[in-house]
Amino acid sequence: MEINYQAGIAPVTVHPDLFELISLGLEHSLALSSHLNISIGPLIQTWRIGFSDAKVAQPQEIESVLPLINPHGIELDSSTSTVFLKQKGMKIDLGCLAKGYSADKVAQFLRKEGVTSALINLGGNILTIGKNQARGDNPWQIGIQDPANPRGNHLMTIPVVNKSVVTSGIYERHLTVDGQDYHHIFDSQTGYPVETELASLTIISDKSVDGEIWTTRLFGERPASILWQVESLEGIEVILIDKEGHLSCSSGIPTL
Repeated sequence: MEINYQAGIAPVTVHPDLFELISLGLEHSLALSSHLNISIGPLIQTWRIGFSDAKVAQPQEIESVLPLINPHGIELDSSTSTVFLKQKGMKIDLGCLAKGYSADKVAQFLRKEGVTSALINLGGNILTIGKNQARGDNPWQIGIQDPANPRGNHLMTIPVVNKSVVTSGIYERHLTVDGQDYHHIFDSQTGYPVETELASLTIISDKSVDGEIWTTRLFGERPASILWQVESLEGIEVILIDKEGHLSCSSGIPTL
Protein backbone atom coordinates (compact mmCIF):
# COMPACT_ATOMS: atom_id res chain seq x y z
CA MET A 1 0.00 0.00 0.00
CA GLU A 2 1.48 3.33 -1.11
CA ILE A 3 0.32 4.97 2.13
CA ASN A 4 2.62 2.68 4.10
CA TYR A 5 5.58 3.22 1.77
CA GLN A 6 5.21 6.98 2.20
CA ALA A 7 4.98 6.85 6.01
CA GLY A 8 6.89 9.74 7.55
CA ILE A 9 7.54 11.18 4.08
CA ALA A 10 4.43 12.59 2.41
CA PRO A 11 0.62 12.43 2.29
CA VAL A 12 -0.88 10.09 -0.32
CA THR A 13 -4.02 10.82 -2.33
CA VAL A 14 -6.38 7.83 -2.32
CA HIS A 15 -9.64 6.79 -3.97
CA PRO A 16 -12.75 8.14 -2.18
CA ASP A 17 -13.80 4.59 -1.23
CA LEU A 18 -10.44 3.90 0.39
CA PHE A 19 -10.54 7.25 2.16
CA GLU A 20 -14.00 6.41 3.50
CA LEU A 21 -12.80 2.99 4.69
CA ILE A 22 -9.72 4.41 6.43
CA SER A 23 -11.81 7.18 8.02
CA LEU A 24 -14.23 4.60 9.39
CA GLY A 25 -11.40 2.44 10.67
CA LEU A 26 -9.70 5.39 12.33
CA GLU A 27 -12.92 6.46 14.05
CA HIS A 28 -13.29 3.04 15.64
CA SER A 29 -9.58 2.77 16.40
CA LEU A 30 -9.82 5.93 18.50
CA ALA A 31 -13.02 4.86 20.29
CA LEU A 32 -12.74 4.29 24.03
CA SER A 33 -11.82 0.69 24.98
CA SER A 34 -11.79 -0.42 21.33
CA HIS A 35 -9.64 -3.43 20.43
CA LEU A 36 -9.74 -2.39 16.77
CA ASN A 37 -6.61 -0.58 15.61
CA ILE A 38 -5.89 -0.01 11.92
CA SER A 39 -2.34 1.11 12.73
CA ILE A 40 -1.50 -2.45 13.84
CA GLY A 41 0.24 -3.22 10.52
CA PRO A 42 3.82 -3.37 11.92
CA LEU A 43 2.77 -6.00 14.45
CA ILE A 44 0.92 -8.10 11.85
CA GLN A 45 3.99 -8.03 9.61
CA THR A 46 6.27 -9.00 12.50
CA TRP A 47 4.34 -12.17 13.36
CA ARG A 48 2.99 -12.97 9.85
CA ILE A 49 0.42 -15.42 11.26
CA GLY A 50 -1.75 -16.68 8.42
CA PHE A 51 1.14 -16.44 5.95
CA SER A 52 3.60 -19.16 4.92
CA ASP A 53 6.47 -17.41 6.73
CA ALA A 54 4.69 -17.04 10.10
CA LYS A 55 6.96 -17.02 13.14
CA VAL A 56 6.93 -16.27 16.85
CA ALA A 57 8.06 -12.66 17.21
CA GLN A 58 10.95 -12.04 19.57
CA PRO A 59 10.44 -9.64 22.51
CA GLN A 60 12.89 -7.11 21.07
CA GLU A 61 11.04 -7.15 17.73
CA ILE A 62 7.74 -6.50 19.48
CA GLU A 63 9.22 -3.69 21.58
CA SER A 64 10.57 -2.01 18.46
CA VAL A 65 7.20 -1.88 16.66
CA LEU A 66 4.84 -1.07 19.55
CA PRO A 67 5.56 2.71 19.37
CA LEU A 68 4.48 2.63 15.71
CA ILE A 69 1.03 1.27 16.56
CA ASN A 70 -0.57 4.63 17.16
CA PRO A 71 -3.82 5.64 15.43
CA HIS A 72 -3.21 9.23 16.52
CA GLY A 73 -0.36 9.21 14.02
CA ILE A 74 -2.78 8.84 11.10
CA GLU A 75 -3.62 12.20 9.55
CA LEU A 76 -6.57 12.51 7.17
CA ASP A 77 -7.52 15.46 4.97
CA SER A 78 -11.03 15.12 3.55
CA SER A 79 -10.61 18.16 1.28
CA THR A 80 -7.87 16.41 -0.70
CA SER A 81 -8.61 12.73 0.14
CA THR A 82 -5.09 12.34 1.45
CA VAL A 83 -3.74 10.02 4.13
CA PHE A 84 -0.47 10.65 5.96
CA LEU A 85 1.26 8.38 8.45
CA LYS A 86 3.30 10.75 10.56
CA GLN A 87 6.06 8.34 11.59
CA LYS A 88 8.31 6.30 9.32
CA GLY A 89 7.65 2.59 9.78
CA MET A 90 3.94 3.01 10.50
CA LYS A 91 1.64 0.71 8.52
CA ILE A 92 -2.12 0.70 8.10
CA ASP A 93 -3.77 -2.73 8.06
CA LEU A 94 -7.40 -2.82 6.92
CA GLY A 95 -7.88 -6.58 7.31
CA CYS A 96 -10.44 -5.96 10.04
CA LEU A 97 -12.69 -3.94 7.72
CA ALA A 98 -12.04 -4.56 4.04
CA LYS A 99 -14.13 -7.69 3.44
CA GLY A 100 -17.17 -6.26 5.16
CA TYR A 101 -16.88 -2.96 3.32
CA SER A 102 -16.49 -4.81 0.00
CA ALA A 103 -19.49 -7.05 0.71
CA ASP A 104 -21.65 -3.99 1.34
CA LYS A 105 -20.49 -2.48 -1.96
CA VAL A 106 -21.33 -5.71 -3.81
CA ALA A 107 -24.78 -5.81 -2.20
CA GLN A 108 -25.36 -2.17 -3.11
CA PHE A 109 -24.51 -2.93 -6.75
CA LEU A 110 -26.71 -6.04 -6.88
CA ARG A 111 -29.70 -4.21 -5.43
CA LYS A 112 -29.19 -1.42 -7.96
CA GLU A 113 -29.30 -4.07 -10.70
CA GLY A 114 -32.61 -5.39 -9.38
CA VAL A 115 -31.36 -8.49 -7.56
CA THR A 116 -33.81 -9.47 -4.81
CA SER A 117 -32.27 -12.72 -3.55
CA ALA A 118 -28.57 -13.40 -3.04
CA LEU A 119 -25.99 -14.66 -0.59
CA ILE A 120 -22.59 -12.96 -0.67
CA ASN A 121 -19.76 -14.94 0.92
CA LEU A 122 -16.37 -13.23 1.14
CA GLY A 123 -14.13 -15.62 3.01
CA GLY A 124 -16.75 -16.53 5.57
CA ASN A 125 -18.23 -13.04 5.86
CA ILE A 126 -21.87 -13.61 4.92
CA LEU A 127 -24.28 -10.96 3.66
CA THR A 128 -27.77 -11.85 2.48
CA ILE A 129 -30.18 -10.03 0.19
CA GLY A 130 -33.84 -10.90 0.65
CA LYS A 131 -34.92 -14.49 1.25
CA ASN A 132 -33.61 -17.75 -0.19
CA GLN A 133 -35.80 -18.12 -3.28
CA ALA A 134 -34.23 -21.50 -4.07
CA ARG A 135 -35.58 -22.87 -0.77
CA GLY A 136 -39.21 -21.84 -0.89
CA ASP A 137 -38.59 -18.14 -0.32
CA ASN A 138 -37.63 -18.81 3.29
CA PRO A 139 -34.95 -17.04 5.35
CA TRP A 140 -31.35 -17.98 4.68
CA GLN A 141 -30.07 -20.52 7.19
CA ILE A 142 -26.57 -19.60 8.33
CA GLY A 143 -24.56 -22.08 10.37
CA ILE A 144 -22.38 -20.95 13.25
CA GLN A 145 -19.16 -22.95 13.12
CA ASP A 146 -18.19 -25.24 15.99
CA PRO A 147 -14.64 -24.02 16.75
CA ALA A 148 -13.61 -27.43 18.08
CA ASN A 149 -14.44 -29.33 14.88
CA PRO A 150 -13.63 -29.12 11.14
CA ARG A 151 -15.33 -26.52 8.95
CA GLY A 152 -18.95 -27.39 8.23
CA ASN A 153 -19.74 -28.57 11.75
CA HIS A 154 -22.21 -26.12 13.30
CA LEU A 155 -23.23 -25.52 16.89
CA MET A 156 -26.35 -23.68 15.79
CA THR A 157 -28.10 -22.32 12.71
CA ILE A 158 -29.78 -18.93 12.52
CA PRO A 159 -32.37 -17.66 10.01
CA VAL A 160 -31.48 -14.32 8.42
CA VAL A 161 -33.04 -11.95 5.88
CA ASN A 162 -31.17 -8.86 4.68
CA LYS A 163 -28.54 -9.40 7.35
CA SER A 164 -24.79 -9.84 7.64
CA VAL A 165 -23.18 -12.61 9.69
CA VAL A 166 -19.50 -12.09 10.51
CA THR A 167 -17.44 -14.38 12.72
CA SER A 168 -14.02 -13.76 14.21
CA GLY A 169 -12.27 -16.67 15.89
CA ILE A 170 -8.96 -18.02 17.10
CA TYR A 171 -9.40 -21.53 15.69
CA GLU A 172 -8.35 -21.30 12.02
CA ARG A 173 -5.47 -18.86 11.52
CA HIS A 174 -2.90 -19.77 14.11
CA LEU A 175 0.69 -20.87 14.58
CA THR A 176 1.86 -23.74 16.80
CA VAL A 177 5.46 -23.75 18.02
CA ASP A 178 6.81 -26.08 20.71
CA GLY A 179 3.28 -27.03 21.71
CA GLN A 180 2.19 -23.41 22.15
CA ASP A 181 -0.65 -22.00 20.02
CA TYR A 182 -0.52 -18.38 18.81
CA HIS A 183 -3.66 -17.06 17.12
CA HIS A 184 -3.92 -14.11 14.72
CA ILE A 185 -5.96 -11.67 16.83
CA PHE A 186 -3.45 -9.33 18.43
CA ASP A 187 -3.45 -7.02 21.42
CA SER A 188 -1.96 -3.75 20.20
CA GLN A 189 -0.95 -2.86 23.75
CA THR A 190 1.14 -5.97 24.48
CA GLY A 191 2.14 -7.04 20.98
CA TYR A 192 1.02 -10.61 21.61
CA PRO A 193 -2.14 -12.54 20.67
CA VAL A 194 -5.01 -11.29 22.81
CA GLU A 195 -5.78 -13.29 25.93
CA THR A 196 -9.40 -14.37 25.73
CA GLU A 197 -11.95 -16.84 27.05
CA LEU A 198 -13.55 -16.98 23.60
CA ALA A 199 -13.04 -19.29 20.65
CA SER A 200 -15.32 -17.24 18.39
CA LEU A 201 -17.45 -14.12 18.31
CA THR A 202 -20.20 -13.66 15.71
CA ILE A 203 -21.94 -10.37 14.97
CA ILE A 204 -25.28 -10.19 13.15
CA SER A 205 -25.96 -6.75 11.68
CA ASP A 206 -27.54 -4.97 8.73
CA LYS A 207 -24.19 -3.95 7.21
CA SER A 208 -21.27 -6.33 6.88
CA VAL A 209 -18.71 -3.66 7.72
CA ASP A 210 -20.45 -3.17 11.08
CA GLY A 211 -20.06 -6.88 11.73
CA GLU A 212 -16.33 -6.65 11.08
CA ILE A 213 -15.98 -3.53 13.20
CA TRP A 214 -17.70 -4.98 16.23
CA THR A 215 -16.13 -8.43 16.10
CA THR A 216 -12.76 -6.68 16.24
CA ARG A 217 -13.70 -3.96 18.70
CA LEU A 218 -15.08 -6.49 21.18
CA PHE A 219 -12.71 -9.44 20.85
CA GLY A 220 -10.58 -9.31 23.97
CA GLU A 221 -13.38 -8.25 26.30
CA ARG A 222 -14.90 -10.66 28.81
CA PRO A 223 -18.09 -12.39 27.55
CA ALA A 224 -20.34 -10.61 30.07
CA SER A 225 -18.96 -7.23 28.98
CA ILE A 226 -19.48 -8.07 25.31
CA LEU A 227 -23.10 -9.04 25.88
CA TRP A 228 -23.73 -5.90 27.93
CA GLN A 229 -22.23 -3.64 25.25
CA VAL A 230 -24.12 -5.30 22.40
CA GLU A 231 -27.44 -4.93 24.22
CA SER A 232 -26.89 -1.16 24.09
CA LEU A 233 -26.24 -1.14 20.32
CA GLU A 234 -29.16 -0.79 17.92
CA GLY A 235 -29.33 -3.38 15.14
CA ILE A 236 -26.45 -5.49 16.46
CA GLU A 237 -26.67 -9.02 17.88
CA VAL A 238 -23.91 -11.35 19.05
CA ILE A 239 -23.22 -15.06 19.47
CA LEU A 240 -20.28 -16.05 21.68
CA ILE A 241 -18.64 -19.47 21.87
CA ASP A 242 -16.04 -19.93 24.59
CA LYS A 243 -13.11 -22.35 24.57
CA GLU A 244 -15.20 -24.95 26.38
CA GLY A 245 -17.86 -24.85 23.65
CA HIS A 246 -20.46 -22.93 25.67
CA LEU A 247 -22.82 -20.65 23.73
CA SER A 248 -24.00 -17.20 24.81
CA CYS A 249 -26.33 -15.01 22.75
CA SER A 250 -27.71 -11.49 22.94
CA SER A 251 -31.44 -11.11 23.49
CA GLY A 252 -32.37 -10.52 19.84
CA ILE A 253 -30.98 -13.78 18.47
CA PRO A 254 -34.17 -15.89 18.91
CA THR A 255 -36.25 -13.32 17.00
CA LEU A 256 -33.98 -12.79 13.98
